[in-house]
Amino acid sequence: MATTINILSICGSGTVTSSMVAAKLKDKLAQRGYNVTTTEARPTEALNLAQSGRFDILTHTSPLPKGDYGIPVVNAFSCVIGIGEDAFIDEVVEAIKSIGK
Repeated sequence: MATTINILSICGSGTVTSSMVAAKLKDKLAQRGYNVTTTEARPTEALNLAQSGRFDILTHTSPLPKGDYGIPVVNAFSCVIGIGEDAFIDEVVEAIKSIGK
């Protein structure tokens, strides 16, 4: 049975880029045996959502407010430019492993 990973995907508007990153994560991580759920949000919402205990990992394409997010945070900007996407996915998988999933 696939492990479910809850990812918080952050971009400036909370819709366009974060949805694109979320779709790529669902596709690429499914190929590695993970079931992914995502929530898209704006940077101003990131800290409260990350601290809610509902998410395993946070990915972002916009700068984040300073704070203790309490979960692994992975920069997803490579998904925007299309360079380094495999390294980004590898970094997310490492973050998943770091939390024991």
